[in-house]
Amino acid sequence: MSALATPALETQMLCKAFGALTVADDINFRLEQGARHALIGPNGAGKTTFVNMLTGALPSSSGRIFMNGEDITTMSQAARTQRGLGRTFQITSLFRSLPALDNVAMGIAEREGVALRMWKPASGYSAIRDEAMSHLEKMGLRDEALTVVRDLPYGKQRLIEIAIALGLKPKALLLDEPAAGVPSIESGRILDVLAELPKDIAILIIEHDMELVFRFAERITVLVQGAVLTEGAPDQIANDQRVRDVYLGEGGHD
Repeated sequence: MSALATPALETQMLCKAFGALTVADDINFRLEQGARHALIGPNGAGKTTFVNMLTGALPSSSGRIFMNGEDITTMSQAARTQRGLGRTFQITSLFRSLPALDNVAMGIAEREGVALRMWKPASGYSAIRDEAMSHLEKMGLRDEALTVVRDLPYGKQRLIEIAIALGLKPKALLLDEPAAGVPSIESGRILDVLAELPKDIAILIIEHDMELVFRFAERITVLVQGAVLTEGAPDQIANDQRVRDVYLGEGGHD
């Protein structure tokens, strides 16, 4: 298989069970190189479980996970991050008492493996500070670089988390509900930022905001009760009656 044909992420018959309860059922999934892909489904569909298995936060019960053709099924979260797997969380995991710049700088220091050897804040090292500032500028947050995170609007906190993920130099980026809790006026900025991300980064968003999903994604996978219901281009998904029945409905989504 050629490098171009090798997906950024792939799962084969991926399963997760807690006793008799199966929460992921034989999931076959491909995130192509440079993809703009969305994962949707009703509450309890198993989306977060699936992402946790991809990142190594949760071990799978069976099946395989590949990143750029390499089997990463049993690798640690740190090893997957080092290979270029980045993630943001449904709820921000920022250091709220630190400035935005220090949050991003700390992520870069972790990537470089120097965080534990530092004797001053990560932003005190010029190369790390400059890179961190560059990522914040991409988010439109240059003026907020020295602002303590807890003093920033929630939408800007979500952008800081994306900046941290970019600091890991990801080859595949998993965004878990990047617009969750964000006012609509700010979620538009998040969509603009996603559109501007480097095209060589494969992006998977897990999102309930259908407007964001259909504006962002070139391909959509629908997960229901731990299994893939269907996958296709946005227009195919929007016109699929099964998807409407279980998720979108006549009035939107739940």
